[in-house]
Amino acid sequence: MNNEMSLLTPAELLAHWQGHRDLTRRVIAAFPEEGFSAHHAPGMRPFQAMACELAGMVEYQLDWFRTGQPHWNENDQKKELPGRAELLAWWDKLSAELDAEVPGVAAEVWTVPVESPFGKMSPLTSVLYLIDNEVHHRGQGYVYLRELGVEPPAFYERSSLPRLG
Repeated sequence: MNNEMSLLTPAELLAHWQGHRDLTRRVIAAFPEEGFSAHHAPGMRPFQAMACELAGMVEYQLDWFRTGQPHWNENDQKKELPGRAELLAWWDKLSAELDAEVPGVAAEVWTVPVESPFGKMSPLTSVLYLIDNEVHHRGQGYVYLRELGVEPPAFYERSSLPRLG
């Protein structure tokens, strides 16, 4: 008897991921422009740098989906950090690209580990890490927003969550 079952389809994983991305987008949009690029805790980066890292990691994952191989070059990352409006446009472009690319990723590709710049992992492991990393940085953004006197979006309002009741 086989007790294995599939918990998420790639479409459900994408919806979950996009729900997190939508919430992070609302956190980015909530920042006052100056606070976005300048406010930070001692020893930490402004949320602008964190959000750019998140966007860069989505570009990395999209490239992996398109080429079948992970590739990361620190020199490819944006050196001039975009302002909030430019980052939001980049964020939206990446969200649309995820919607277009993820459904085309073959089922057998998701769980096959390959050597990556961050160790041996599968695309699924990489995506789960990207989601975890986004949640981590979004939490830092929540703290910064509160320090700036801005009420952040409700953390539980993600478009991928079912509405009960």
